[in-house]
Amino acid sequence: MTVRLPFALAALVLGLSGPLMAQTPPAAPAAPAPAARLAPDAVLAKVFGVEIRQADLDAAEEDIGGQATAQMNPDQKRDYLLGFVIDLTIAARAAEARNIQNGPDFARKLSYYRNKLLVESLLNAETASRVTEAEMRKVYDEQRSRITPEEEVRASHILVETEEEAKAIIAQLRGGADFATLAKEKSKDPGGANGGDLGFFSKAQMVPEFATAAFAMQPGALSETPVKTQFGWHVIKVVEKRERPIPTFEQVRGQIEDFLTRRAQAELVQKLRSEAQVERLLPPAAPAPAPGAAPATPAPARP
Repeated sequence: MTVRLPFALAALVLGLSGPLMAQTPPAAPAAPAPAARLAPDAVLAKVFGVEIRQADLDAAEEDIGGQATAQMNPDQKRDYLLGFVIDLTIAARAAEARNIQNGPDFARKLSYYRNKLLVESLLNAETASRVTEAEMRKVYDEQRSRITPEEEVRASHILVETEEEAKAIIAQLRGGADFATLAKEKSKDPGGANGGDLGFFSKAQMVPEFATAAFAMQPGALSETPVKTQFGWHVIKVVEKRERPIPTFEQVRGQIEDFLTRRAQAELVQKLRSEAQVERLLPPAAPAPAPGAAPATPAPARP
């Protein structure tokens, strides 16, 4: 069985220490002051004389962070990571004492992970140099200029089974009945529970019959006759019309940053491939069959 070291080691340490610590619960300590950010070269511990620095904790957090430390405050996170790096250093020293580093697979795996770390560092450096604030705003401005203003309608509706029911509801509404109250009482649409409010929508988001009727009405208007769709008969009330607002830069900043990061890294990899001398000794795999295609008849086996 292959064991992933960071999670396996952390789980082992926590599993051994947890029950013992639970036998004698300590008194609740006073809330500590928030952990100050330390310099990367700050020495936090020594194990057999080997210094453990803040930079080692940063590397460990990048490796095992996320779910492992998501619920911890800064002090707890630092303490957890420091304990992890201490245990890692102790276990690594034990491995060296057994000459694990001289095993047949160690050098090969070390070379693989060295290359992997080099590539990650290269891609991060490429991203840092190309995904800038100016470039993100340039992409935003280009995309913003291509957006065509689109009309949206905010409407409420009451959906019933028959035209007669819908006509009776229209008569009640014209007689002064409250739309939201009737929607809660009579609409078979789940949205009836919130008064039939559909929020804002564009024409493309609704079935054609409904969209045509709603966009032809003015704000505050009630449909004069029921509107039939595949779902039943609708009584529609238009609340408001507007042009769809364009997202601000801050609202889409993360999406733009992700797009530029993927593009910059993909372009770098393609450039490196085009400049490399590669000799593949295995033939390429056959393409996967299209969905629903009949499987190819296998060739007869040779005796």
